[in-house]
Amino acid sequence: MFDDIGSATVIALSVCGVLTLIHLASIALAASRLGRSRAGSAFPAGAPISLVRPVCGLETFSEETLARGFALDYPNYEIIFCVADGNDPVLPLVRRVMAAHPAVPSRLIVGDVRVSDNPKLNNCVRGWDEARHDWVVLADSNVLMPIDYLQQLQSAWREDTGLVCSTPIGSRPAGFFAEVECAFLNTLQARWQYSGAALGFGFAQGKSMLWHKPFLEARGGIRALGAEIAEDAAATKLVRAASRKVHLVASPFSQPLGRRKLSEVWSRQLRWARLRRITFPLFFAPEIGIGALGPFVLAGCLAGTQEAAAGLGLMAVLWYGAEFALARHAGWYRPARLLSAMIVRDAMLPAIWAGAWFRSAIVWRGNAMDIRTKTPLRLRARATAA
Repeated sequence: MFDDIGSATVIALSVCGVLTLIHLASIALAASRLGRSRAGSAFPAGAPISLVRPVCGLETFSEETLARGFALDYPNYEIIFCVADGNDPVLPLVRRVMAAHPAVPSRLIVGDVRVSDNPKLNNCVRGWDEARHDWVVLADSNVLMPIDYLQQLQSAWREDTGLVCSTPIGSRPAGFFAEVECAFLNTLQARWQYSGAALGFGFAQGKSMLWHKPFLEARGGIRALGAEIAEDAAATKLVRAASRKVHLVASPFSQPLGRRKLSEVWSRQLRWARLRRITFPLFFAPEIGIGALGPFVLAGCLAGTQEAAAGLGLMAVLWYGAEFALARHAGWYRPARLLSAMIVRDAMLPAIWAGAWFRSAIVWRGNAMDIRTKTPLRLRARATAA
């Protein structure tokens, strides 16, 4: 293909250089957004809020993350816990946490409503329907809420906002593969989400979502989020169709990880990759180029001179050094050994990307789900009846 090995080396190094520049640009864009609280929130001050938390199963930090919801510095809010299965082992914990904080209005709803193939969305429906207030936050059970959690969400609300959300930031990893999870969540996924937002491509993230209930109700309500297997993908498309924007909080909220196995990290990342491939294929396709290991190994094999090897080494130092700088800027987990986790992450990325193209099904908490885009079950039932 090439006239000689020298031209192949030049091309390989040029590709690495371009990818490194894109990588550095994404980090600079993310850093420009992270931690920056903009003035001019359009959220009505002190408006009452309903906090809906779907809960499923016990996790390492469940008691702490659920209890944090009762310690928020906000004058008027309620908490609605939603548990789909009456035999779920988390129920005694939910009841105990509620009983320990009688000053905050809270309710427990047991039993879901099947409006989609997404069990999490089904678990939220009754909580959404029974929420007393016009402002509703849907928050996963493993979000570790700071005391000003609601204020941080509100501060990102603008006149053109349809939804405010936060990507999860991995914290408190126990063991190497939990650190790999941090490398995925923080300086990779959160970085790209914030750099995309800086360019005007705001994507929803289902961990924390602040909705104005009348806005969503006018567009089909929470059941409309069943149009996609991932409620955050459906939310992104719904908000854009309404000519509104998805905005991100200035500083994303923590998700304590605890211990992780390699198989857990692999299956979770593969599931998310398949969801991105199905819901946003044009954005997913270029993901093959976001990791360093593949192109750098190729260029290293072709490098035939000390100068070429030195240039490759410099790019590698810039690549990972910039990731560490972003983690430091944002205050994220960043011990020196995280470098090994980043390298393992980048080694996994090509296989995850390739695996995402081969199946249109995922398994989530034991539920096998077809992830192809479809009409919400409620609308399908209406069409059948007609």
